[in-house]
Amino acid sequence: MNEIINSFASLVRKGIDEYNMIEPGDKIAVGVSGGKDSLVLLRALAHLKIFYPVPFELEAITIDLGFQDMDFSPVAEFCKELGVHYERVKTDIKEIVFDARNEDNPCSLCSKMRRGALNTAISERGCNKLALGHHYNDAVETFLLSLLLEGRISCFKPVTYMSRSGVTQIRPLIYCGEGKIASIAEQLKLPVVENNCPMDKTSKRHEVKELIAALQKDYPDLQTKIFGSMQRLPLDGWRPEPKPRYKNKESR
Repeated sequence: MNEIINSFASLVRKGIDEYNMIEPGDKIAVGVSGGKDSLVLLRALAHLKIFYPVPFELEAITIDLGFQDMDFSPVAEFCKELGVHYERVKTDIKEIVFDARNEDNPCSLCSKMRRGALNTAISERGCNKLALGHHYNDAVETFLLSLLLEGRISCFKPVTYMSRSGVTQIRPLIYCGEGKIASIAEQLKLPVVENNCPMDKTSKRHEVKELIAALQKDYPDLQTKIFGSMQRLPLDGWRPEPKPRYKNKESR
């Protein structure tokens, strides 16, 4: 198991180093939805924390949207095993978005409310950074979503400072593919929580995911070229500019 997480953590570290995601004294909260991406991210950062040359603190926060039959107790136990403080914040987001307002486009409002609840929880815990589980495939899909639906060349940034909350969002899985993440989650037997959202796999993002899969039959390096072009343009915030780092802890 150590060999598995060692190899994966090195890929996570590549993203952290090239985009200067972690600075000395950071208190980082991982937004844990219960899905494979956020759990793998948490596991990798907990492992990286042991030997990373820049000291940082790590916590985990779940925003419970209120969907039934989503048991987060295995996640809490997992965090306990890692020695990571875990906070589960119960909300009535599901009731507001799906029951009271019956939104035609619930994903947008749900996302805003979830971010608001997460930022509040982070501020209360004194965290200055939020680690999100967006990965390599998410970046390519977001780029295409912006291009196809909005006519814009745009994507989220690997590192984003949110001036309203004073929190910096980081995405350490930026070089990690979805298939690799799924494999790691399975090999490490991570406590993935089944997503009970009725909108799961019905969104425009899922349509773009299927479009990419279809195109890759003829253009197998499609995602590689799109991702590379985002860095070469460069898209705002996507130029890797690593700063010199300290030596590893064990070599000091």
